[in-house]
Amino acid sequence: MAHDHAPHDVNRSRLLIVIAIVSVVLVAEVVGGILTGSLALLADAGHMLSDLTGLVIALVALIIAARPASERHTYGYRRTEVLGALLNGLLLVVVAVGIAFQGIQRLIDPSGIEILAAPMLVVAAIGLVANAVSMMVLRSGAKESLNMRGAYLEVFGDLLGSVGVLIAGIIILFTGLVQVDAIASLLIAAGILPRAWVLLRDVWRVLNESTPSDTDVQQIRDHIRRAPGVVDVHDVHVWSITSGEPVFTAHVVVDSEVFSEGRTGEMLDTLSECLSGHFDVEHSTFQLEPAKHAGHEHPQHP
Repeated sequence: MAHDHAPHDVNRSRLLIVIAIVSVVLVAEVVGGILTGSLALLADAGHMLSDLTGLVIALVALIIAARPASERHTYGYRRTEVLGALLNGLLLVVVAVGIAFQGIQRLIDPSGIEILAAPMLVVAAIGLVANAVSMMVLRSGAKESLNMRGAYLEVFGDLLGSVGVLIAGIIILFTGLVQVDAIASLLIAAGILPRAWVLLRDVWRVLNESTPSDTDVQQIRDHIRRAPGVVDVHDVHVWSITSGEPVFTAHVVVDSEVFSEGRTGEMLDTLSECLSGHFDVEHSTFQLEPAKHAGHEHPQHP
């Protein structure tokens, strides 16, 4: 089955735009963090560095995933997107732990820390605007691809980090309480972990070939059983090659007349159209069986 590569081209352009934005803001935050003495800015810069790496991984995965299927890779390279999302999720965990460690150290011993709040606020504001723009660029693609969703979640985390740095800068500016900077860095780390968990959970579902979360297998099974000529259905399997690309296989027991009258092709067309039209499953495989043969298969499962 041929796949439309237009969404991949669009997502690739989106990623390139966001990579350019994140790169500029990353440099600004590193320089700003060093000049102002803000750990929160440096923490956010570290977060953005991981995101930049993740975005590059996502871009490479997207390019590889667009390659056509071959005899050695009959499903193509679409699962590369999932492996890219896995690397992104693991990277987020590493960054969160590193930021948390530095934040705790600074919170315990804030002596000698001096933070220039005004420049810190300027850099954080630039980061906030840049992240908001990046999120708008990636939003549509995040609905279509697990890989793009990982990129979107990373930028969303950056936006929350910029908000945290802004709040910390305002408090420091008016109170001089430098510990707030460490607290902001800890909040940034705490915000990263739930996103990493969600991403890794979705990756695990695909790699474990679990039923997609939005798929009701019993509903599909009942729908097939209502098709004219179908007696029963068993050995149903539903999994995903990558996000948004479910695959379905099943053994379908049919009336003997379907075989004697030469209507097997018609039956396969009916079942395929049922899966495609009602459940958005483009890749489905059915094994048609007469009732006598179905009783010989062991073991069977629903």
